[in-house]
Amino acid sequence: MQHAPSLPEPSLPEADTAPALVASGIGKRFGSTQALANAALEVRAGEVHGLLGANGAGKSTLSRIISGHITRDEGSLSWRGRPLALRSTREALDMGIALVAQETSLAPDLSVLENIFLPELGRPGRLSYTGMRRRAQAILARLGREHALPLEAEVRGLSAAQRQLVEIAKALALDASLLIFDEPTASLSPSEVDRLFDIISRLRDDGRALIFVSHRLEEVFTITDRVTILREGRTVAASLPTAGLGQADIIRHMVGRELGAIYATPGPERPGEAGAMALEVRGLRAAPHVRDVSFSVRAGEILGLGGLVGAGRSEAAEAIFGLRRRDAGTIRISGREIAPRKPADAIRHGIGLVAEDRRAQNIVPDLTVRENLMLAHIGRHRGFGLGYGKRRARLAELLEKLGLPPNRLDASLLTFSGGMQQKVIIARWLLIDPAVLILDEPTKGVDIGTRSAIYRILREIADAGVAVVVISSDFEELLGVTERVVVMSDGISIADLPTAMLTEEKLTLLAAPRSSAGRTLAALEALVAEHGGSAFWALLEPGAEELICLGHVALPGAPDTGLSPGAAAHYADTGIPAALRAAAEGFVTEPGGHTSLVLPMRNARGHDLGHIGLTLPAGAPLPDAAELRARMEALTAPDPVSGDAP
Repeated sequence: MQHAPSLPEPSLPEADTAPALVASGIGKRFGSTQALANAALEVRAGEVHGLLGANGAGKSTLSRIISGHITRDEGSLSWRGRPLALRSTREALDMGIALVAQETSLAPDLSVLENIFLPELGRPGRLSYTGMRRRAQAILARLGREHALPLEAEVRGLSAAQRQLVEIAKALALDASLLIFDEPTASLSPSEVDRLFDIISRLRDDGRALIFVSHRLEEVFTITDRVTILREGRTVAASLPTAGLGQADIIRHMVGRELGAIYATPGPERPGEAGAMALEVRGLRAAPHVRDVSFSVRAGEILGLGGLVGAGRSEAAEAIFGLRRRDAGTIRISGREIAPRKPADAIRHGIGLVAEDRRAQNIVPDLTVRENLMLAHIGRHRGFGLGYGKRRARLAELLEKLGLPPNRLDASLLTFSGGMQQKVIIARWLLIDPAVLILDEPTKGVDIGTRSAIYRILREIADAGVAVVVISSDFEELLGVTERVVVMSDGISIADLPTAMLTEEKLTLLAAPRSSAGRTLAALEALVAEHGGSAFWALLEPGAEELICLGHVALPGAPDTGLSPGAAAHYADTGIPAALRAAAEGFVTEPGGHTSLVLPMRNARGHDLGHIGLTLPAGAPLPDAAELRARMEALTAPDPVSGDAP
């Protein structure tokens, strides 16, 4: 994993370089658990300060103490040079300290405007909605997102990224000077993360103090100026400049040892090819989120389902597992068609599902660790009793492999960290030796050490012959752990490609909602309507002479380019190899006599958006290449309504 260079720390007046927030000797105990012990943190105005640590290290506890959600048992807090003794979140907000949590605390039935000014709704006096609207528009304009939120819309209809923007606007409406972002990117797509970082940079440049809590090290390197690292409730590294750190340095502080490679590679005992077809899905439809999904995965293979939040990936998995009614399509296990109407049917056919939401979909909070572990076994078990004895040897083996404490099987699962909970949930399915295991966002909200352990487990079970399907919004994760990726967009599977051909940029473009790609696809249609022939949008890999086609429009009788949307091809296997090799050098004549022009596309930040091509029949008049280039450049300009570039 390569980290991006740290953003430069802004220049501040000498008086502002003293810490705005100082936490020292912080201690907090929950029953018999010591969550924090002598934790310390110093944050300056005008910086983004990373707060890092493994699951259970105390990051969220310290954040909640600073923001007034809970009180500390020991230690001291000071804010702008004055002692801070918070008894509630209201006191923290009045002091200008706000927490932007991963799970937002918005009122779903109220409008965006009402949620932004939610703390004011309970105060005496009359409210001026005109004044509130004016203030809200000013706040969003300051964030550069004035067109991104409909102020009258109900919050329940917003996307995860929009809800988070409401939380940030709510904090700014209170004129918060210290904002704590607790795992803010966990539910965001790569493009939405990009926009959030723009907002965080603006807030930093505005002189606010920002605390950024994240498990994703690539984000830490991108957005933070300094970092403080906790381990087992104690500060083990304080206020280290991010620019002077590497990934290995942070991991060593977090887990106390070297981790080696994060992503596991296939074992030497694994055969060169995957085994027989384990799962085949064809034409799956489950309205309204799943419209037309097809993919297959073989025994011993790890397949990725990639796409943005809302693409229908989770809903497709639920339809396969019997949690969601299917309207059309077929599902086959080892060549045999099945029609699971409920999870118990899917379990009996050898399918396991680790759902995305740990708390709501995977854990029964009133049951012990042992009982949670045995849930899948009970779903498959036939006969009298619970049959736990049949699984005793396998359970002991899994506990050792996953690093789970055998002496805590009768404790509540809720007393475990998020990472340990996830291991228990995965172990639940491994106990019954499934033929197919589907994991939805398997490393969401877990630390780098647990992520590495989960990747190793997935590799081991694939090497043992299990067909594994990983659903993830983390494109780096998909590229690191899978062998193929099926890309979904707007409920449709649009590409099935070898992982070796993909990059994060290519996945982002492939996964873009069809509405987001609409400007480019409309440009292809306009080119063909005006000049005839065919037009395409593709991602080129000149060194390897390979491409991935994102879109293709052709009139009847147009020259055959050999391209189709969502498919990969070698230059030599297309009908336009010469033009692809001479990209951006003007119209090129192919051996068949037809001519093609291939032009690069880049957005305002210089990101590669692929190439646009126009292929015309032999003898057709050639349009001016410079004029076409100007049209392509206009295509990548920010949208005048949303302010977003493609």
